[in-house]
Amino acid sequence: METIKNVSVPEVSLSGKLEGLEQQYIDLYKQYHEQIKQHSASVMNLSRDVSFGLFEQLGFPTSKLENYKYTDLKEPLSGEYGLNLNRLKIPVNPYEVFKCDVPGIHSYLYFVVNDGFYPVNDTRNETLPEGVIIGSLSQMAEVHPELIENYYGKLSNTKKDGLVAFNGAFAQDGFFMYVPKNVQLDRPVQLINIMRSDVDFMANSHNLIILGEGAKAQLLVCDHTVDDVRFLSNRVTEVFIGENATYEHYKLENTHTKTTNLSTLLIDQQASSNVLGNIITLHNGVTRNTIEIDIDGENCETLLCGMAIADKKQQVDNFTSIIHNQPNSNSRELFKYVLDDMSKGGFTGKLYVARDAQKTSAFQTNRNILLNKSAKMRTKPQLEIYADDVKCSHGATIGQLDETAKFYMQSRGIPEKEARLLLMYAFTGDVIENIRIDALQDRIKLLVEKRLRGELSNYEGCVICQ
Repeated sequence: METIKNVSVPEVSLSGKLEGLEQQYIDLYKQYHEQIKQHSASVMNLSRDVSFGLFEQLGFPTSKLENYKYTDLKEPLSGEYGLNLNRLKIPVNPYEVFKCDVPGIHSYLYFVVNDGFYPVNDTRNETLPEGVIIGSLSQMAEVHPELIENYYGKLSNTKKDGLVAFNGAFAQDGFFMYVPKNVQLDRPVQLINIMRSDVDFMANSHNLIILGEGAKAQLLVCDHTVDDVRFLSNRVTEVFIGENATYEHYKLENTHTKTTNLSTLLIDQQASSNVLGNIITLHNGVTRNTIEIDIDGENCETLLCGMAIADKKQQVDNFTSIIHNQPNSNSRELFKYVLDDMSKGGFTGKLYVARDAQKTSAFQTNRNILLNKSAKMRTKPQLEIYADDVKCSHGATIGQLDETAKFYMQSRGIPEKEARLLLMYAFTGDVIENIRIDALQDRIKLLVEKRLRGELSNYEGCVICQ
């Protein structure tokens, strides 16, 4: 199978220290912005220069910023990465190569390879309900420009975040899904993000998800890497949930240790909508997940949860924000970490209740286990409440395995190694139970057990989906 030989723009060097890295990308954009636009859709180009101007002002985020204090991107952003600005075709059929499919899930199956939507012929995708549109964001923006223009960038363009602005300047394609009013998908949609190259490579892609009034959809996003090179992915996903709509978003990462995975998920909820987000990191290099949910209607239900298992020198940082702008809505948040060796974890959870958001019920929990003294966890749960008739709480704990419980299990004949495994597995159980796709839940249970046993540390290919 052939790999990518050279996907960077000729005669452009992207090496250098963090302090000077922004200027090199700024020069790159100024020199090649017409080529970038030429290989994307006009709708995506409308705000491209504005995003670039914002990136010029903000630059890449550093740990000196409050929202990034637990994310150290200095070393990953100092790499020399290829960029596929000319949209060269990648000589691989991902479906034939990776056979990506969670056993028993029977999903609608789609791929983004590096930073471009990759079409595959799958008979399952031909049976989409009438009115549902799924495909390349760039292509769909040309076919349905009015639909895309009404939503594209409406959440991301308001963010004063250097990574989001960088994405707006350089992203040329991504994944698009539209589910019209009162249409309910009969099976999950599975999006496989595959990073592959034979040179160090950066990918910027933009996803757009729209659910009309009363619609229902489940999206499973799997992040994988293939070749043994350095990868940096910077993906932004905008999700618009109409009134009475139901949406489930699952994100599973199983990448290698040379990967930097930067993900921004922005969700807008309208009245009486129901949203579940479940963000699971099984194996990685450096990961930063930003999840921001705006509750802009009454009687909404929101459940956001996640889990990270890390060892060696892996880093996982989850930054979350749930903003209650309207009354009579409920949100629950639960994140758990199991950290071993010299791994580092970070969690920042912001819970905001506006003055008019009376009768809000919001609870946030972060629990963490450190398996040795070298592992580090930093957590910062936050409440900002301006309404007076609410039920809100938050809490965080950092500790070790329950020695009393482990001793009890050993006294009943369970070996120490198995006792430790059972305690860790039980610790992650309530996050896994919030997976509402039965086949996926069974698969994650198996993979979490393997991960805790150390059996996923030297994997090859797409182990989540095989």
